[in-house]
Amino acid sequence: MVHHGVVGIIDYGAGNLGSVKRALDYLGIENRIVAESKDFFGIEKIIFPGVGALGASIEKLKKGGLYQALKEWVADDKPFLGICLGMQLLFEESEESPKVKGMGIFNGKVIRFRHMKNPQIGWNQIIIRRKDILLDGVRDGSFFYFLHGYFVSPKDDSLIIATTGYGISYASIIQKGNIRAVQFHPEKSGEVGLKVIKNWGLKC
Repeated sequence: MVHHGVVGIIDYGAGNLGSVKRALDYLGIENRIVAESKDFFGIEKIIFPGVGALGASIEKLKKGGLYQALKEWVADDKPFLGICLGMQLLFEESEESPKVKGMGIFNGKVIRFRHMKNPQIGWNQIIIRRKDILLDGVRDGSFFYFLHGYFVSPKDDSLIIATTGYGISYASIIQKGNIRAVQFHPEKSGEVGLKVIKNWGLKC
């Protein structure tokens, strides 16, 4: 078996950790749970399976001693995939938790949907703006499963790989260097979602 690096799954009590782990296991991608900073040892890639409110999640990460280690990992441009909330915490601030600062890896803020039913729940399409390994074999207009009430608004448009329309057009996939993040849940998006996880786990 070709070694592609052990994937660490950040555990801060998020609900979808199990389904992300099952997807990686199913794809034969070696992984383990990262519940405290010492668990980063021997890990070559990090996946953040985010579900929940930004403020409470950052508090949990700090309490578990994971926040600083995770922030340094991303700042060092080591392979990272953020899912949903894992995408949002890369930015400076969020309307969801005004008093809590995000990691500030990228400039921009997280904004609440105001034009449509909130939260967005269900299948929606991605419109691909530029190529990335993450989307190898994924067609423009593919449907993924979304569940979120907030979206990221990056100051730097060049981060955006794909957008999705929900009352407005917003960034649903971003990438810079080895840092990638998606607003949808690939672990709940069937075959096409597994393809994204596989591309990241084996190629990125």
